[in-house]
Amino acid sequence: MVTRIDIGVFAHNEASNIGALIDTLGRQNLLHDPDFHVRLHILANGCSDATCALAHAALARLDVGADGQVHDLQLGGKSRTWNRFVHDFSRDDADLLVFCDADIALPDQGTVRGLINLLQTDPIRHATVSRAIKDIAYRPDASLGPFDRLIAGAAGTLDDWQHSICGQLYTMRSRVARGFYLPVGLPVEDGFARAMILTSGLSEGEVLHRIWGEPQFFHVYASERSVVALIRHQVRIVIGSAINTVLFDVLTRDTERPATDILREVRDDPEWLVRTLQSELPRSYGYVPWGFATKRLRRFGLRNEFKHNIILLLGFGFDCLVYVNAQWRMFRGVGAGFW
Repeated sequence: MVTRIDIGVFAHNEASNIGALIDTLGRQNLLHDPDFHVRLHILANGCSDATCALAHAALARLDVGADGQVHDLQLGGKSRTWNRFVHDFSRDDADLLVFCDADIALPDQGTVRGLINLLQTDPIRHATVSRAIKDIAYRPDASLGPFDRLIAGAAGTLDDWQHSICGQLYTMRSRVARGFYLPVGLPVEDGFARAMILTSGLSEGEVLHRIWGEPQFFHVYASERSVVALIRHQVRIVIGSAINTVLFDVLTRDTERPATDILREVRDDPEWLVRTLQSELPRSYGYVPWGFATKRLRRFGLRNEFKHNIILLLGFGFDCLVYVNAQWRMFRGVGAGFW
């Protein structure tokens, strides 16, 4: 029986990357396997460059048994676009969905097929995730400065990536994805999606086995190369996580309606998130829980390696800087917004 797979490629002003990404997807062995029927959805959202035109040209070059469609969406925002892909654009009979950012690289031609196999071989799994590797760690060279080497060396000191969702590349069963919506305007959508998957729509405790990844299935992304850019990126991540903390509390507080029903009702309301945050914040901790600054320290000493522990301590100092910046931005009311 043929398995139907819809791949959503999220692209916001990605004219410099969209052609290469589509060409790379065309070389994935999944698209050459008659046991699968793949449809590519290029989700060009809020673009003001040539992303759509270049996507059409790249799709025309594909010489594989896959359909392709470019969706030129006037309204941007990844969470809004995620909802459109899952609930409006993907085929009703699609078995599995793949979520892919337009600015990553896939050096191995078996990556997407590997993620699909992980999903199909275990019925308890709801999603599989690709391991994210920084370009400066994947292709180190002599031009890397001390700051670059510190960033590369810090990889893997914090997150449990195998039970997390990396929004750059992951797969999900279509029935699971269609069971929930993302609030419009989320700064970081992958943490919210992770919680919805692990808790069956915030209706039960986390079941970690529902998300899994294997190290051999990976993608490469462009690392931030300046202190300012890295701080800005991490502030966005912390703000997104702090916002998720509030939303999970609000969505589980209503005992009359399931969280999934509430999210369905507000799926097209761009002001719901802002109204909710204004009514819930600040709290006793301010806007961002202190744990976001100290979570890296909880790994200190777990590995008896001097270099590893030094990196953790440096990371803690960096986390404190990010924490203060995130608190300040949320206090000023600029924490929520589109990517």
